[in-house]
Amino acid sequence: MFALADCNNFYVSCERVFNPALNGKPVVVLSNNDGCIISRSNEAKALGIKMAQPAFKIADLIERNQVAVFSSNYTLYGDMSRRVMTTLAAFTPEIEIYSIDEAFLNLAGIPDKLEDYARTMRQTVLKNTGMPVSVGIGSTKVLAKIANHCAKKRPETNGVLVLDSPAKIGATLRTIEVGDVWGIGRQYTAMLQSFKVKTAWDLTQMPDSWVKKKMTIVGLRIKKELEGEPCLEMELLPTAKKAICTSRSFGELQTELEPIHEAVANFASSCAAKLRQQKTCAKTIMVFIHTNSFKPNDPQYARNIVYKLPVATNSSIELIKYALALLDLIYQEGFRYKKAGVIVSEIVPETRVQCSLFDGVDRVKQDALMHAMDEINARFGSNAVKIATLGTGARWKLRQEKLSPCYTTRWSDIIKIKV
Repeated sequence: MFALADCNNFYVSCERVFNPALNGKPVVVLSNNDGCIISRSNEAKALGIKMAQPAFKIADLIERNQVAVFSSNYTLYGDMSRRVMTTLAAFTPEIEIYSIDEAFLNLAGIPDKLEDYARTMRQTVLKNTGMPVSVGIGSTKVLAKIANHCAKKRPETNGVLVLDSPAKIGATLRTIEVGDVWGIGRQYTAMLQSFKVKTAWDLTQMPDSWVKKKMTIVGLRIKKELEGEPCLEMELLPTAKKAICTSRSFGELQTELEPIHEAVANFASSCAAKLRQQKTCAKTIMVFIHTNSFKPNDPQYARNIVYKLPVATNSSIELIKYALALLDLIYQEGFRYKKAGVIVSEIVPETRVQCSLFDGVDRVKQDALMHAMDEINARFGSNAVKIATLGTGARWKLRQEKLSPCYTTRWSDIIKIKV
């Protein structure tokens, strides 16, 4: 049996842990640059606030209903996610961290009653972290996902649903729209509905040959999972990324090269750190910049440039050097730039880097320097030691006017209690 534990309204719940006065009140969290709604409390959903809705378009609704609004605080959310996953890992020998707020757990061999076990899991996460979670259990990962969906949506489940009998599975699948099945996107949904396949149950009634023909082997695996036959294995180790992108919209439109230089240097450094974290190197780097297409009265410009590196690398020093050189080639004066970014690709394990006879870089020395920098930053905080080119970011960083403190990762932000 598999369990899927999923935090409820994750970003909002993180804010509520440290501000209990928000409980029972409408709360929303905004995307980068305080743009769109990316997380809503149930109270905010009841007001009709939609996901991805631009905040400025509903400013009156927000003010009229005294909705609490927060800028996204990914430092806080990432640390809270780590705490939740650490707690969940104590309930199983195998855990697959699927996203920042959800994880699959392999419950094979668990002797306790599964519903009681899930409720203990839920209560322990709440006690240890303050985060509410819903738990769905099924004989396959797809069924666990469906059980979790129902546990979230149906108050009578009290946050836990176990699909442990054919009758319960059949009754549940009849209530699930086919488009809500994990792995079935919009195009497949439209195709299936055109053939009168409207629910998850309807899909299980279609012949295997028909499903494979219309939806390939991937669709057939989903059908088999719905029927209780496990086809998707636990992924216990995160797969190395095939490309890494770091990009941001600027807090304000940029008209000079210097702040964009600083931003691109930071993006290249971030890509390098992510490469080192997964012990890989990149062979190719791309830099892009563009103006704001939503301002049609402004002159528009968008350009990217790709460069094949002489030797694959994960060095911040090298990637920053190449990124800035590429930026200089595509930057044009006379525009108001909205966004820039760096993408590294053709990623290979750092143990399989093909060297060059003409390589003049002391790679042993450079690797030792990067390792030392990573260790210091891991101990004393991000950017405790950094390359000078990264600067301070005062002119280009995101607009985060409603940012909450980093309660768990910054000494100055720890909550103080006076008694």
